[in-house]
Parts: sequence; structure tokens; C-alpha cells
Amino acid sequence: MFKVPDHQVAGHRADGGTLGPLVDDLGRFYKPLQSDQRGDTEVAFYNSLCSNTEIPSDIRELFPVFHGTQIIEASDGSGPQPHMVLEDLVAGRVNPSVMDIKMGSRTWYPEASEKYIQKCLEKDRKGTSVSLGFRISGLKAYQSSKAAFWQPVKKVVDSFNADDVRLALRKFVSSNLSLGSNADPDCLYASTVYSHGGGILAQLSRLKQWFEVQTNYHFYSCSILIFYDGESALDGCADPKLKLVDFAHVVDGHGVIDHNFLGGLCSLIKFIGDIVDEDNKCTKCEVKLA
Repeated sequence: MFKVPDHQVAGHRADGGTLGPLVDDLGRFYKPLQSDQRGDTEVAFYNSLCSNTEIPSDIRELFPVFHGTQIIEASDGSGPQPHMVLEDLVAGRVNPSVMDIKMGSRTWYPEASEKYIQKCLEKDRKGTSVSLGFRISGLKAYQSSKAAFWQPVKKVVDSFNADDVRLALRKFVSSNLSLGSNADPDCLYASTVYSHGGGILAQLSRLKQWFEVQTNYHFYSCSILIFYDGESALDGCADPKLKLVDFAHVVDGHGVIDHNFLGGLCSLIKFIGDIVDEDNKCTKCEVKLA
């Protein structure tokens, strides 16, 4: 039994006869193969990833598990279509908070057409890709059983500037968003999600160390997906994870470091690190006052 993913925050959704990904009850995610060689490129990357013995096991864990391809009925009613079968990253999680971050100041690949380059350049300039080296593509944060999720609409997310990104990263780990847009985010889960020993900052740092030396691939228009258990965060059981997704425009690195992705990664680490530092200062202040 296939169904539309409940917690997809970016990309095309399989709603209303639109072609998009599906999930099943066995923890698998079915992504339609894209046209214009993009699907073949993504499948080729996953096959390369699985067979490349140079990639450390702790880095391989930061990618979804690939289960090959399968022909299933497409969500748009167009009949049987080939799909990549991947790990459903949020399967089994109760009310997960999810954020999709597109990496790099440049999202077009070297062999792209002029029309495609201009399309990407417009998006990169409109958002924060050019200025920050990354942009938020979509997010949702669980609040409570009464308030459910906070999820800004795509039009708002696409218009984020640097200050909006900083605020969104704070709201993503806050519990008081149901109080209204004027409430200062409490960052209640910042330490649990971002700075815990195995938290997002540690995983980003591990990824950064790899990108500082790896020269096999250049990742254009790739995203980092960050997610945690929103409902369990209060109990310190958020289990935050980071995964790289979307590899339709991965190209051969030809022995050169991927500075485009690495630059965005360093910028993202700085933004989240500042939130953690601010949270630590507030905690120390509260202890002193107490």
C-alpha cells in the first residue's frame, strides 16, 4: 500500500494528480526517476556510493540506504513508472520536526544549459544561496498535541533573508511558537538537537571533515535533511539525524575539492554554532540568577 509522505517539506508532492514520491508501511521511500538523464545520474551516484570503498562507514551513514529501482504505479495516474527505492528517513518517528537545506552558493551543474543556469541563478539570488552558501527549502516543527506543527508556506520560505534563516533555525528547536509570531523563540531543544554529543553540529562537523578531503564528487543542488523526534524532545530523546539527499546533479570531482558545497557547510555550521553559543550563555545566566 503506497501513500503520500506525511512529512515531506520540499520538492513536488504527490497530491492532486501530481508526480511525486510515495512511501509504504515497510519503511521505504519511492522516488520517481527524473527525466533528462537526472534520474539515471542519481541512480548512478547511489551505485557508485555503494561500491566506493574509499568512503568511510561513518560518512556512508549520512546517506539514505539505497534499495535499487522498482517499477510501480506513478502517483499522477500515468501508469507504471521506474522509481528509486530508498530508506524512508522518518519512518517510525512520532511527529518529527524536519528541515530541508539546499547546499551551495551555486546550484547549477557545469554542463547545464544557459536557460537552466539562469533559472537557478534567479532562485539562488532571490534566496540566501549566493549570500550564505545555503538556503532553507522547507521546514516543519512540532509544537504540541494541541498546536500541532509550525510550517511556514513555501512562498515565505523562498523569501527568507539571513535574519529569517537565523530565526527559522531558532524556531526549529523551540517549543513556544504557538504563542504567536511575536514570541521570542525559547530554543528549548537547542542543546538536545544541535549541541548534544551526537547532535546535528557533531554530524555536520563529521561531514565537513570529509568534504575537506574528498575529491570524487561535486554535489550541485544537493540538500541536507535535518530531523528529530519533536514529541520526544522534551524528554531528551530527540534522536537528531542528518542525511544528504537529492543527487540528480552530482558530477565527477576530477580530483578537486567541492568548495561550493564545503563553503555552504561551513556557513551552516557557523549559524547553528551561534545559536548553541547563545543558548549556553542563557543557561549559564539562569543558573547564576538561581
